[in-house]
Amino acid sequence: MKDFIQYDIKSDNAVLVGLVTQEQSEETVNEYLDELAFLAETAGLIPCERFIQRLDTPNTATFVGKGKLEEIEQHVVDEENEVGVVIFDDELSARQLRNIERELKVRIMDRTSLILDIFAMRAKTSHAKAQVELAQYQYLLPRLTRMWTHLERQRGGGGTIMRGPGETQLETDRRLILDKIARLKKELEKIDKQKSVQRKNRGKLVRVALVGYTNVGKSTLMTLLTKSEVFAEDKLFATLDTTVRKMTIENLPFLLTDTVGFIRKLPTHLVESFKSTLDEVREADILLHVVDISHPAFEEQIQVVEETLHEIDETEKPTILVFNKIDAFTHVEKEEDDLSPKRRENYSIEELKQSWPAKMREESVFISALERENIDALKEMLYEKVKEIHVTRFPYNDFLYQTYDENE
Repeated sequence: MKDFIQYDIKSDNAVLVGLVTQEQSEETVNEYLDELAFLAETAGLIPCERFIQRLDTPNTATFVGKGKLEEIEQHVVDEENEVGVVIFDDELSARQLRNIERELKVRIMDRTSLILDIFAMRAKTSHAKAQVELAQYQYLLPRLTRMWTHLERQRGGGGTIMRGPGETQLETDRRLILDKIARLKKELEKIDKQKSVQRKNRGKLVRVALVGYTNVGKSTLMTLLTKSEVFAEDKLFATLDTTVRKMTIENLPFLLTDTVGFIRKLPTHLVESFKSTLDEVREADILLHVVDISHPAFEEQIQVVEETLHEIDETEKPTILVFNKIDAFTHVEKEEDDLSPKRRENYSIEELKQSWPAKMREESVFISALERENIDALKEMLYEKVKEIHVTRFPYNDFLYQTYDENE
């Protein structure tokens, strides 16, 4: 977006920073930093080094301790490393951003601003662009005072928000941003109404929504099921705009919707801004919760998605857990003398198939969308779920399904 401030980055090399706290073990932090590295790569950056510190709570002034900040500074100032940006895995306050940048003298980002940058890159339609722009301004507003330290280094894309120094100008910029937020909210309200009318015009057809963590293969599955071209890429947040396609299984029509992927620590600004996109989830009759079974933290990803879904809509919906990417699943046998508890990688795909239906209330199916493996089983399960709802809305068609079943 042209009005959002950008800084001159001398290099694409990025340093990642995370904290081990009472709530986050070192193993968990490394998993989070792996994901942060993937986010950085999606944004076109090159993660080259990571720093981890153990603290009870983040330092209110600099997030990490003084000694660790000095260690990071030594790495940054070394010209051989060519560091252009330092990315923190948690959201930083305006004070922390200001203090850290004063010490490191390079661009500082947190997980939230990195995700917002990716969303800005990925937004294609006017609707998605407006949603991202609103989220960016909401993120920027409480951090305006910190932005003033960068005016001499600022490089604007197609225009800049802040023009000159001084408290008066700061107040002017705050008012301008508040005006932009108000304008964007009105624009999105108008789009939301249009989207609502579009949903009503679809009639009473059963609605199925693909939900899941980002990069689990929802768009690939959408393309396979509907035989239509839906953008899919092995990067986070490849899809921002909601895609709706009409689908038919055994002469039973319904609507299938692909939605934006969820992620750990999803910025609240994005949840609020993408209200109309998330309305597709709220209004869905059935959820296909797609899971990347090959990911080492797939269980936590399931929990993140379920918690986000609960925030969006507390209504219990019929759900099918679709464990995707069985073609990429790896199984490591434990050695006979290894008495430690089994880890995720020690379970075979067959063991997981046996354990997960018992763990979850939802039905589950294991597939590979890429290799088109076990898709018929998914379609059969989906058909039964859709038919159950469809016959209550169109009871006069019930005899058609009974006749069909008898002829099978």
